[in-house]
Amino acid sequence: MKSEDFVQQAYHCILQNDFMEAIRLFEEALVINPADAEIHYKCSITYARNNRIDKGIEHAEKALELAPGKVIYQYYLQHLKAMQLVHESKKQMDQMSSTSVVNLYRVVFLLKEAIELDPLNGEAYVWLALTYSELNEHAAAISTLKEGLYLMPEEQGLDKLLEQLKKRFRKYINDSLIE
Repeated sequence: MKSEDFVQQAYHCILQNDFMEAIRLFEEALVINPADAEIHYKCSITYARNNRIDKGIEHAEKALELAPGKVIYQYYLQHLKAMQLVHESKKQMDQMSSTSVVNLYRVVFLLKEAIELDPLNGEAYVWLALTYSELNEHAAAISTLKEGLYLMPEEQGLDKLLEQLKKRFRKYINDSLIE
């Protein structure tokens, strides 16, 4: 079979939501034609849809290496790297037994880097807002969450979260005035 045949079969599998088989078929196509940037790109997308960001990045990097002038490959690689940073940030937040300021600022750094790579990643803004709130940087939390809301207006629960952040900010201000 030709690589194009494997790609067509992979598309069929994607339409059936069988991403694992689609990945296998894209990988088969790459065995036949390892220098095809477009197949690497499509394989990257399919890995990402299957929550295998690491392999998605690997194939996106290869696609960009093979076709360095293809801007869409660069943007997609940045998007995947941003997703990876958000995932890492969430993991670090979940693993924190105590929310030390140093660890929280590490998370802020990762999330800001994610936003720099992909300014349309609404999830990065939400997590950055939550991290700012943990740091008692409530104005920054509210402002950042508003940006996330702008990017994800259909996302349920963000309006409620914004109200919670505003309430927490008012409490922080009131507590500061009492001291």
